[in-house]
Amino acid sequence: MAILSIRIIGDPVLRTVADPVTDFGPELAKLVADMTETMEDVEGAGLAAPQIGVSQRVFTYRIGGVEGHIINPVLENSDDFQPDEVEGCLSIPGLGFPVRRFRTTRATGVDLNGNPVSVEAEGMLARCFQHETDHLDGILYTDRLEGDDRKAALRAIRNANYHAITEKTTSQRAASVGSSFGGGSFGAPE
Repeated sequence: MAILSIRIIGDPVLRTVADPVTDFGPELAKLVADMTETMEDVEGAGLAAPQIGVSQRVFTYRIGGVEGHIINPVLENSDDFQPDEVEGCLSIPGLGFPVRRFRTTRATGVDLNGNPVSVEAEGMLARCFQHETDHLDGILYTDRLEGDDRKAALRAIRNANYHAITEKTTSQRAASVGSSFGGGSFGAPE
């Protein structure tokens, strides 16, 4: 297993609709294991494959003792909404804004062996499933903001020096990540 580099806003893979997974083999098992290890290393609630540069419909999650992965997820959301909660994103470091999300969701898909998966979720787990599935559709949480929050987020992104944030993150995580993080970092000269 390996801890992988997390792509930062501005990387085109984050704005691309991910491809469905069709090959269920050792490469997929390694991808899921590496994503899980990366998510745990950064203490994330979830991680979508595009966030590590892989344009495939896979995400991992860990919320309140519930953890796993879903491949080719499809969400069925409730009609009502949960109270807005501040969300952040590993791909947009340093920002957090309240985001409107559906109260409950059912995520269906398959596991790394192609077996059916169905998870009923509410609260933070439902929020996580919606956030990670957005990544698979090329959507960032900031796209869901409205009004003053949207203006403030876009201003902060515009004014942010993500190259410096990436360098700071790289140095902070150097002990656990080793050489796999930092190579090809967004904004770094090639």
